[in-house]
Amino acid sequence: MTERSSKSKKQGKKPRLYSYRIRQSPYYDATQRYGCKSYTPYNNMYLPLVYKDLLSDYWSLKKDVTLWDVGCERQVEITGPDAFKFLQHLTPRNLTKFKIGQCYYVPLTNADGGIVNDPVALRLDENKFWLSVADREILLWAKGLAAGLKMQVSIQEPDVSPLAVQGPKSFDLMADLLGDWVRTLKYFWFKETEIKGIPFILARTGWSKQGGYELFLQDGQYGDQLWEIIMDAGKPYNIQPGTPCWIERIESGLLNYWEDVTDSTNPYEVGMGRFVDLDQDVDFVGKEALKKINAEGIKRKLVGLEIHTEPLTQTAEFWVVECNHQTVGIITSAVYSPDLKKNIAYAMVSIECSDLGTDLKVDLGEVKADATVVPLPFVDNRDKYLAGL
Repeated sequence: MTERSSKSKKQGKKPRLYSYRIRQSPYYDATQRYGCKSYTPYNNMYLPLVYKDLLSDYWSLKKDVTLWDVGCERQVEITGPDAFKFLQHLTPRNLTKFKIGQCYYVPLTNADGGIVNDPVALRLDENKFWLSVADREILLWAKGLAAGLKMQVSIQEPDVSPLAVQGPKSFDLMADLLGDWVRTLKYFWFKETEIKGIPFILARTGWSKQGGYELFLQDGQYGDQLWEIIMDAGKPYNIQPGTPCWIERIESGLLNYWEDVTDSTNPYEVGMGRFVDLDQDVDFVGKEALKKINAEGIKRKLVGLEIHTEPLTQTAEFWVVECNHQTVGIITSAVYSPDLKKNIAYAMVSIECSDLGTDLKVDLGEVKADATVVPLPFVDNRDKYLAGL
């Protein structure tokens, strides 16, 4: 039994589980009250998918402010005398400038150079870190590596549950709750704070590029109370419950693990080469493989596409991509953008077909649609997520 589930039982709550293999976050009851229509398993927890409908949730995020239960971003806590050294062995990113109070995007690689996960790391102290992980079991993977490397670290899952406040009005909302200092909190930095005695870390992060924060609640028993405090304060800003938005994240150039990124893709293929430092002394996992890949050059690349056909449905398959009647890759994500009024997609294609302006075909089954390689991101939202800085 986890610490969070045991707390729920102490409070006398009756768990409403569809499966005892899948956990509820501290915000689960609130998502039920506010009308969440469907969930998906993510890190063995329930991740809300939709409230009103996909388009309504999308426009709420882009125009106002939304509150997301992202407790499924389970934290892996690394502490101990070797914590920093151990983290540096997990990622090809050079961490020498990683400061306390800062967040770092840290792709984790395997021995072949493939991406095992792409979490955001938070440095809470000299030798205390959280990894906010994507959908994969990283806790056990990290424990195994620590044992193999014989490092003095403790690795566990703390009682920490992220809650995201995302959208252009998030700055006003959080300033109302915490003060104007939140407006100038640097992008990818955090500060420990509280509301009415509820302890959390406020980070200027989130899986959208509409501006916003993540609140890392440090005591799960307050989940429902924290949700209601934010929803009540958000009424003047037309706050709505929301979810990580499929359409917006593609528009904004955010990649999704298991679709655009997997353990068979390496950082160079998916635009993460800037996070690989082959010159550092650390012998991180996958270093030799990445040296070889870098020397030989990649043979495929993730690109942005515009697909010239009728508006796609909100779900996509791994459609085949063709060039000159030859299969050269697959679509990894695709969607119709209501804002851009066009179909946009990510595709993993042969390097020979990855140049901007290249004409391709996408086999949608009933039709082979014309497509064009275009720059990423599809929408540049720096004015939103860097607002006030």
